[in-house]
Amino acid sequence: MAPRSFWKGYLKLSLVTCPVAMVPAITEGEKVRFHTLNRATGHRVETAYVDPGTGERVEKDDEVKGYQSGEGEYVLLEDEELESVALESARTIDIDMFVPKDSIGSIWYDRPHYLVPDDPVGEEAFSVIRDAMEATEMVGISRLVLYRRERAVMLEPRDRGIVLWTLRYGDEVRDPEPYFGHIGAEKVDPQLMSLVSALIDERRRAWSADMVSDPVQESLLALIASKKRGKRPQKAKGAPERPSNVINIMDALRRSLASEEKRPKGRN
Repeated sequence: MAPRSFWKGYLKLSLVTCPVAMVPAITEGEKVRFHTLNRATGHRVETAYVDPGTGERVEKDDEVKGYQSGEGEYVLLEDEELESVALESARTIDIDMFVPKDSIGSIWYDRPHYLVPDDPVGEEAFSVIRDAMEATEMVGISRLVLYRRERAVMLEPRDRGIVLWTLRYGDEVRDPEPYFGHIGAEKVDPQLMSLVSALIDERRRAWSADMVSDPVQESLLALIASKKRGKRPQKAKGAPERPSNVINIMDALRRSLASEEKRPKGRN
């Protein structure tokens, strides 16, 4: 059963408009989550804001947003003032430009959502926008209010629907030059390149969601089940030893390839 949509509105391209619905493409609903308890009573602990100056609890009606402008100085902003600078695009995805699909690096991608038509009458308009982007290898760029913030979004056709990605802001992505700029630009040894390429080819597999399973999640569930049965948990294994420095890369690669050839192809 498909999850209920958390957003409904309109997809708009010039004079073409169609109703759409959106759901997050990812979920953390299956993750193991913990509550903080009072060990003595077993009761859940509540979170509360406390004024450090008075030591008293701050009630919800007395909370206000503040921007720090100096040491111990804040500019107070009321909810109405914050709403006055918000976009009006809370319910309309107005595609105002298109860019080549491969021109946006994955580092800009933030959070994916599935966008689907929300009315049979508007399905044709939705489909033609989707198919035209697919045919031209373009993605749409728009702006939208999501999660209480204005966000740039990218619309990417996928199968019979559209994936809407929220994009990170320009000041959120660090310039890579200070990190990568010092790495040598010399060409690598062609023989080494050939050996690594062969190693990559030996380890090539078809993509599967099993490749990104969460072993910690599985271990946590096993630990919880064990404790529910009254068993004592096993001691955690120590951290693996750090590998020693490889002195001869060529020799190490040749040994790696030799061991790869002995491995069954079905294994990762």
